[in-house]
Amino acid sequence: MHRRSFIAMAVSALAFPGGAAFAATSAKMTVYKDPTCGCCHEWSRAMSAAGFSVDARDTDDLAAVKARLDVPADLEGCHTAVVEEYYLEGHVPLEAVQRLLRERPPVRGLAVPGMPPGSLGMGDDPQVAYDVHAIPSGTGAPYVFMEVRPRKG
Repeated sequence: MHRRSFIAMAVSALAFPGGAAFAATSAKMTVYKDPTCGCCHEWSRAMSAAGFSVDARDTDDLAAVKARLDVPADLEGCHTAVVEEYYLEGHVPLEAVQRLLRERPPVRGLAVPGMPPGSLGMGDDPQVAYDVHAIPSGTGAPYVFMEVRPRKG
């Protein structure tokens, strides 16, 4: 039995480098999304596959969710998720979520404005390039938390 557990942990570590601890803990994530949006469903599915316990909630009033969380209007994305004390706005990549939960910087959340083609949930484009912004707690301007750049072939 211990061998199976070890193998399962090793496979998780290979499948999700740097995030095996999060896959094992099943952190709870609530995703607020438009009921007809396919990319929101795909993003949620990717988070679930990474080990998060995802509660996807369809809403016709995403603006109210974003306002309640104080998401800056210029950083709004397609959907809004909440994991622990942070929000995730738009197509935030798994690596950024894992880093956020590992490092726990003093921010309210992360945001990927708009719907960048090739971002998580928006298809697979090895040439995708976009920034993940961090929104600080308290005062201070949002800053680039992570750069997503084209994969090397």
